[in-house]
Amino acid sequence: MHTTAADATAELVAELTARHFTIAVAESLTGGLLVAELVRIPGASNVVRGGVVAYDSAVKRDLLQVDSSVLNVHGPVHADVAKQMASGVRTLLAVNGVRADIGVSTTGVAGPGSDGGHPAGTVFIGLSKGTGSWAVPLHLNGDRAEIRAETVRRAIDAVRALIAEGDPE
Repeated sequence: MHTTAADATAELVAELTARHFTIAVAESLTGGLLVAELVRIPGASNVVRGGVVAYDSAVKRDLLQVDSSVLNVHGPVHADVAKQMASGVRTLLAVNGVRADIGVSTTGVAGPGSDGGHPAGTVFIGLSKGTGSWAVPLHLNGDRAEIRAETVRRAIDAVRALIAEGDPE
């Protein structure tokens, strides 16, 4: 049985709700599409802390605490940037001093052309849970809209896989 993107999102919100987990989202190339997909699901307000669109590298640095040396050396399209965005948004959207249980981020090149030496379709999804952070590298095909939509689908799947591994520390 094939799970549609809408089904996967509804299942993710249900899984987060059942575990009493919260999620915070930091987006670059998806420009708000990921958090919009999450809040489309009824009941998302119980688990979604919020989202930040950090399209500009200075916003990644100043708001999400992405290390300026990483940005200077590698640019915004890098695994370490994705990981730091995911971790940073958990802290930024803390409530009463409690970080979100899970952070997810998107950064990459949607196209149509290359950017900073990275071809269109170069994407990193950042994940943060407990004290760990990870990046999922993607090499996607398609036009700008297709790359952005596929990034959202893959991010939903990545978070589902992450929470299936156990509770945040």
